[in-house]
Amino acid sequence: MKIAVLGGLGLQGRAAIADLVASDDVEQVVCVDTAADGPARLAGLTDLARVRFVVPEGAIGPALATVLDDVDAVIDLLPQPLMREAVQAAIATRTPLVTTNYAKSIADLAPAAEQAGVPIMTECGLDPGIDLVLYARAARQFDSISSIDSYCGGIPEPKAMAKPLCYKVSWNFDMVLVSQNRDSVMIEDGKRVAVPAGQQHDNPFIHEIEVAGLGKLEAFPNGDALHYVEMLDAAKGLRRSGRYTLRWPGWSAFWAPLKELGFLSEDKVPGTGNSPREFLGRLLGPQLQYGPGEKDLCVMRNVFSGLEGGRAKTVTSDLIIERDLASGLFGMSLGVGYPASIVAQMLARGEITKPGLLNPLLDVPDIRFFDELAKRGITVSETVARD
Repeated sequence: MKIAVLGGLGLQGRAAIADLVASDDVEQVVCVDTAADGPARLAGLTDLARVRFVVPEGAIGPALATVLDDVDAVIDLLPQPLMREAVQAAIATRTPLVTTNYAKSIADLAPAAEQAGVPIMTECGLDPGIDLVLYARAARQFDSISSIDSYCGGIPEPKAMAKPLCYKVSWNFDMVLVSQNRDSVMIEDGKRVAVPAGQQHDNPFIHEIEVAGLGKLEAFPNGDALHYVEMLDAAKGLRRSGRYTLRWPGWSAFWAPLKELGFLSEDKVPGTGNSPREFLGRLLGPQLQYGPGEKDLCVMRNVFSGLEGGRAKTVTSDLIIERDLASGLFGMSLGVGYPASIVAQMLARGEITKPGLLNPLLDVPDIRFFDELAKRGITVSETVARD
């Protein structure tokens, strides 16, 4: 198999490439990135003999199509504004594609993908991604589901916490700030509840959960719970659901007043050319970098409650991914890059052939997926409680 990785020199791209090269069935990995020093950036991480580097030139759409015309599948890890170009190139060349970005912005391309007979797997990373495949697995364990609480977040290990934020950057910090300007949708008492971005850090849904070995973590709304619930037949009578980001306690107390004062505004400040959010990113990002011996932790928990055989039941799935100090790859990078690599290989082998815009909740075989994650040292622990 030949598989291309768009944005292959980014944090997640490096993890995806390392995993693809380590896979016996992958003959060649095509790393597509605007940086010209690809071999230097990947040196020591993987076998470069199986990696071909491409620096796209000219218009991005035709440049991507030229690359995709010679591969069996492609992983899109480009910045979100370039997602449409990547998907359009995949449709034009009939190349199966995996992207970690949300499907909403390309929903209009679904008919073209179906007509071309090409599968486009969206939202296939960590969160969303791994959690959605867990949704599918949980649905088979219930006759009906009454509540789903989904948690995920990247945090520094305790010894690496940088106060007062108790946070360091294992992702694009600007995108971390952008995500704090995202509206959320909850389900409470069976009804849709909107949480505007302005209230994300000041609302009644903020709470703490206890994680073994770490203690208390703060959870705040950050996602559209209703969007995924609507895909689950077993959850038609759902009473409560929320999607939450996890941080060390104190995160919301820090950001709530700053948000109220406009420090996360997207509006340009006259005379500066920058928005307050852009300024914060440039100011704080360099101060929140991990040292070579420090680990990030990706913490995920999904809690499903409902009925099976007339009895109340709760299934709790827990997952922690930590930085690999030997390679330097962050837990966040592994949590995004590995699922994308696994599903790209499924597509290239023809294990997933349904055309159109796909979603891991509906279209990724969960048993095979979690078996592949386990081979890579990522395991989900599951506890079941019955009344």
